[in-house]
Formats: sequence, C-alpha cells, structure tokens
Amino acid sequence: MTRPVVPPSRGLSVAVKTAKSRTAASQRWLARQLNDPYVAAARQQGWRSRAAFKLLELDNRFKLIRPGARVLDLGAAPGGWTQVTVRRDAGSVLALDLLPIDPIHGAVIMQGDFTDPDMPRRLTVALGGPADLVLSDMAPNTTGHAATDHIRIVGLAEMALDFAERILAPGGGFVAKVFQGGSERGMLDTLKRNFTNVRHAKPPASRKESSELYVVALGFKGGSSD
Repeated sequence: MTRPVVPPSRGLSVAVKTAKSRTAASQRWLARQLNDPYVAAARQQGWRSRAAFKLLELDNRFKLIRPGARVLDLGAAPGGWTQVTVRRDAGSVLALDLLPIDPIHGAVIMQGDFTDPDMPRRLTVALGGPADLVLSDMAPNTTGHAATDHIRIVGLAEMALDFAERILAPGGGFVAKVFQGGSERGMLDTLKRNFTNVRHAKPPASRKESSELYVVALGFKGGSSD
C-alpha cells in the first residue's frame, strides 16, 4: 500500500541578515535552508536529512522497500535513507559510509569504503545474505563546472552499480543518484542488460533548480557472486 508523504507547507519567507563572516554563497545556502519546507519537515518528523523525503517518494512510486527485505545503503551518512528503510519494515538494513554515522535503531552501521575488495563478502555476511535492494544517494564534492560534476557523479554511480551487481540477489533493485546530461548512457545500457525495468525519476523533494535525477532499476537478472 502506498503510504502518503505529506507535502510540507510553505510559510513566510525568512530573511537572512548579512554577516561579514559569511560569503555570498554561504548566505544563499543559509537562506535556502531556512526557507526550505522539507528541511523544517525533516526536523519535525525526526528525519536526519531532507533527503529522506526523496526516498519516501521514490518508494511510494516504485515499491522499492519490501517487508523483510535486505537493504544496503551506500554512502549513508547522516542516515536519512537508512531511517526510511527501517521505518518501512525492511528486514535487515546495513548503512555504509566513509564517515561515522550515529546509531540508528534497527540498522547495522559500518564505516568503510565500498570499493575495498573484501567488502562484498563482509556486507553479505552482515546482511545475512545477498541484498534485495542497494541504495546510493552518494555525490562527489562539486566543482561548479557542470560537465565535470556530471561526469564525476555518473562515475560514482557506475562504481555503485558494479558493486551492487556483486551483492544483489536475483530480482533485486538498485537506486542511484545521477545528474542530467548525456554521459550516463553507458550506465543505462548496462542497467537495461542486467535489470528488467529501468527508469529515471526526479522526486518532488528534489529541488527544482537541481539537475539531480535518480536511476531506478528493478528485477536484477543475475545472482550474487558471494
């Protein structure tokens, strides 16, 4: 059953006073945060980040998180997506990041690099078997150069996909963040070969000015190598 994501209401705009210690960019970021209804709603509802709403919306649309599923959240810090998978009744949830993550009840937290050669085996053991769903909301630090940033995030998504294909159970799903542009075509070709259903989606919680998209691939055709 689709569970509603209540759209946060927009109140009066909050003005940010100019401060000598702030750059123009930080001034704009602070104003955006103070006036972002998703930031306020995340705080009110106990989510660690506004990004939780993106996964909630994607799950409502694509039915990603099945009760009892084994879910791996790559690049999970600060843990908003992990919270969603736990609250939506996944059976075994593992959050992995290079950065430390505060404990989340119902999830296993690991600090490490998913590109380490031994990581597929370690995560499969920690999950109790192959993953049913691999999530990646990872993004590299941006340079401000659109073409460069697009190539970098697609490269990161391709690494996540390569990893997912070594840990996913047959029929499993994969979700990763990319940016709009042309260089993800090779990744899409791989997805279409290895999954039965591949879609692009921009959830309502994604900022309108952002070029981010999510690739959603369901029905993994292969099997886990571990």
